[in-house]
Amino acid sequence: MRTLVIPLGLAAALLSPAVPAQGAAPAAMPAMLPAPQAEEAAGPLTLDNALALASARSFTLSAAGHELDAAEGGIMQARVLPNPEVAVLLEDNRRDTRTTTAQINLPIELGGKRAARIGAAQKARELAQSRLGAAHAGLRAAVVGGFFGVVVAQERLKLARGAAEIAAKGAQAAARRVAAGKIAPLEESKARVEQANAELEVADAEAGLAAARLSLANLWGSGEARFSEAAGNLDALPARPDTTSLMQALDSAPELLSSRLELERRQAVIGVERSRQYPDLTLSLGSKRDNGAERGTMPVVGVALPLPLFDRNQGNLYAATRQADKAADEYRATQVRLSGELQQAAQQLTVSRASAQALRGTVLPAAQQAYEAATRGFEAGKFNFLDVLDAQRTWFQARVRYLGVVASAYQAATTIDRILGR
Repeated sequence: MRTLVIPLGLAAALLSPAVPAQGAAPAAMPAMLPAPQAEEAAGPLTLDNALALASARSFTLSAAGHELDAAEGGIMQARVLPNPEVAVLLEDNRRDTRTTTAQINLPIELGGKRAARIGAAQKARELAQSRLGAAHAGLRAAVVGGFFGVVVAQERLKLARGAAEIAAKGAQAAARRVAAGKIAPLEESKARVEQANAELEVADAEAGLAAARLSLANLWGSGEARFSEAAGNLDALPARPDTTSLMQALDSAPELLSSRLELERRQAVIGVERSRQYPDLTLSLGSKRDNGAERGTMPVVGVALPLPLFDRNQGNLYAATRQADKAADEYRATQVRLSGELQQAAQQLTVSRASAQALRGTVLPAAQQAYEAATRGFEAGKFNFLDVLDAQRTWFQARVRYLGVVASAYQAATTIDRILGR
């Protein structure tokens, strides 16, 4: 028996993975060294700096990268062959009549199982790569939108502070004219109310800027915004896109590509489940030693093949087919949704650009001239303070509206970039 078992045991030991000795610490997995991270500067922040920070420190990108690494492990596992099996059978416990059989069972996969597994794992890796690209595109669009959101909030705060300063000067001027007996005290009360409203606008603008700064800093994993200001130019509006070229570029959109690859992966899983309908062959090789026979050792060769009478993997195949149908419907739904979002964003960008140009070219200069004329007239005693307040409010509302349409233009542009992965 020893002559049969020892060689088989040595073969099993050589084929099995190494096991650490008892009491010895297992070999540590190689530690993943952190990538060098960009440092957030305390001074002004440019768009390029913000994009570099987000690319280097975003947990969203690192999570997508880990998913891609996991997909590589799936391919590695799909390529391995099934393990052989060592078996020893003893018949009769009496030494003189004992029969010992030792054999190695070699499973042989049929039906293209290994190729189907590898194909499905490769599709999973392609899907992980596509999702990593979509994460990059989504992060870039979020950073661009957040950056210009901070720039808009900064301009709104400057505007609110300027309006508060003007309202304070108007209140002081009204107080002097009331003291001189030129206007009624009611005018001074109106000026004080306008000053209080302007101060509330400043507080609201400060809160909005703080929220926008924090939202931008969160994109690179920071809990606070350390930069002093976002250095951007709002007068340079995003370019007007061509709707035809945008719709042509939709086919290569990251989200749509991911949905299409998910469909292909589900179809590859159907191939895996279909291959499992074919039973695997098991080849047995060994030797048999009969102590009671004249011929002590005899070779043993055997073949085992399961009979697929009941379990033909029909349930898993049906489920995989339905999952592929679901992925196909989700792909078509994603295509329709992205097409609608892209057209809406393009239309919003066109309208916002036209509104911003009209406000900047006509409305803002006219409102500013009206306010300056009302101020000079009030100081000269030609207008009452109510006229000044109306002119100031009109100018303030025009500038706020300009910032709003500029923000809408950048929001639409970032939506287009996010959809198309630019």
